[in-house]
Amino acid sequence: MDARSEVTTQLLSDDGLVVEFKDDTGEGEQQETYRQREFEKRFFSDATNQLFCKTFLEHALRDPISGEIGKSIVFAVSQHHATKLAHFLNLMADKMFPGKFQSDFAVQVTSNVDGAQRHTINFTNNHLLGSANFLPTYKTSKARVCVTVGMMTTGYDCPDLLNLGLFRPIFSPTDFIQIKGRGTRKHGFRTQLFDETLKESVKEPEKTAYKIFDFFANCEYFEHRYNYDQVLQLPKPSSQGSEGGDEGPVTRAGTYQHLGGDILSTLKEVAIGPEGMKIDRMFYAKFEDTVRENDFIAASVEAGQWDRVIDYVNQQVFNQPAEFYTLEKLRQAAAVDRRLTLREILEKIFGLIPRFKSKNELLEEEFVKFVADYKPQEAEAVPAMKTYFKAYATDGRIRHIIDHKEYADLATNPVFSMKDFKAVPDKYRALIPDYIKDYVSLNQFAA
Repeated sequence: MDARSEVTTQLLSDDGLVVEFKDDTGEGEQQETYRQREFEKRFFSDATNQLFCKTFLEHALRDPISGEIGKSIVFAVSQHHATKLAHFLNLMADKMFPGKFQSDFAVQVTSNVDGAQRHTINFTNNHLLGSANFLPTYKTSKARVCVTVGMMTTGYDCPDLLNLGLFRPIFSPTDFIQIKGRGTRKHGFRTQLFDETLKESVKEPEKTAYKIFDFFANCEYFEHRYNYDQVLQLPKPSSQGSEGGDEGPVTRAGTYQHLGGDILSTLKEVAIGPEGMKIDRMFYAKFEDTVRENDFIAASVEAGQWDRVIDYVNQQVFNQPAEFYTLEKLRQAAAVDRRLTLREILEKIFGLIPRFKSKNELLEEEFVKFVADYKPQEAEAVPAMKTYFKAYATDGRIRHIIDHKEYADLATNPVFSMKDFKAVPDKYRALIPDYIKDYVSLNQFAA
């Protein structure tokens, strides 16, 4: 969601937002120009922050089980800004959902808050300030929004997140990749629902998308304006702690409090498909250049010494401060519907494979190997066997049902039904799972 207010539109413009005011004597006219970098640092506007919160709440993705606002992270400029946003979100949520939250809707999670690290864990585990607020049989965090600055940017894992709020400008591509990566984990919402009768009525139980609320044209910046060829200078170490920008409002001369109103100027929803964003593609390309230019990696790949290559990349290339490459970020940037291995990524970079095969292509290859080994005589049943093979290889729930012989659960399973199971010849109902366990790597089929 690309959302811009009248104030932020001016802050984002080439000319910036020009403010006229009288000097200390009250006579001479002066001007000051503010840009997006100075929002909530030198330029303050409660009206704009309230508009951000209102827009977010009105358009946020809802939880498919309970219908409440989906679990969300909002990224603020500073701890002072985070305090403001949490306050506004709680006030508005109390009006939207009377009696439901009592100011427990949004929680500030920054380094100056006692127990902030525990808050992040409780949010993942669905009991931040309580749970099951709308449905007694559905375990999901009562608090719906964590408002943070930097604590939940890197390495934080919460699969059922549905919304990310960029209530601040972002200029670091590494930060942007990290932040938007918080939403990319898949999730089945019915796993937290303990009412079997309600499970059947959930129409969209799987997380297939998440929504980014971009109030400062960050996506546009990294898609069209950021220079990916520039040589970046590493910032000097900060003495202000790990959460950069956490200081309160700056009080030096030149600060400005916007006391007027603000209205929404543009609101546009843009769907990002499997191709990803430019920043993902450029991130992957930059990693390609990094490993190709490394003499040790190139020589080891040519010699087929894959253990040495993989160990070296893990130790010397991943998680370095300049680019912070990780295997998970490379997987996301490659935009493939399965779990790539580091070896596959390196094989493609050095031209040993032409492209990454899709999940279905690999499944087809594995099933062809199975057919070649066992040469089933029941030709008419081969399509049913293939369906069974693919379902067992890719779906953990199906594997549990088959392995524990809980076949009654297939009656309500949307992926593989009892009818599908009965179409498989008796001999292959046990043979196919055993073959997959012995010869097929299931890790490659994980999303």
